Amino acid sequence: MAVSLIGRADLTIDEKILVWRFNRGSKDALKMIYEKYKDDLLGLAITLLRDRSLAEDVVHDVFVAFAGTTGSFYLSGKLKGYLSTCVANGARDRNRLRSRRNLGLEAAEAMHCDSGDPIEHVIDSEQSGRLTQLLGRVVYEQREVIVLHLHQGMRFKEIAAALGISINTVQSRYRYGLDKLRSIMNSMVTK
Repeated sequence: MAVSLIGRADLTIDEKILVWRFNRGSKDALKMIYEKYKDDLLGLAITLLRDRSLAEDVVHDVFVAFAGTTGSFYLSGKLKGYLSTCVANGARDRNRLRSRRNLGLEAAEAMHCDSGDPIEHVIDSEQSGRLTQLLGRVVYEQREVIVLHLHQGMRFKEIAAALGISINTVQSRYRYGLDKLRSIMNSMVTK
């Protein structure tokens, strides 16, 4: 499977080595890639799906498919961006399936936090829960762009290429999504 996102210079040395080792069948390289990105990808999936169980399934599916590309995987962009795009696409597919079944969105679980301090964990969990709730009130397409840009660190150009839409559409979705969040937050303050 060949993947082309952005210029080869965007790969870090660490990612180049991991991808090289992965393509030569190293299970350790696959494990390192999984360990390096699993938390961010799970956070992305939870934010997009608002269901931890489905999010875990999507991340699992992405890594199973990724593992199947051993020996033929080619990446010209950032590995995290590629995996984030795969998760976003998987989440979009799951949302389509759920909307066809008229199930609606379920409540989000708090995102996992690796903090050793229990007080920090509670604060982080509460803030993550509030943010996930707020983002859940934004249209999916706008939420997807916001999370890919702010949480996953993807540039608008990368998001446009990954989603197969124009950069103007990405920027509009981002702007409208932030406007919606601002409106929601302002209405909460005035209450």
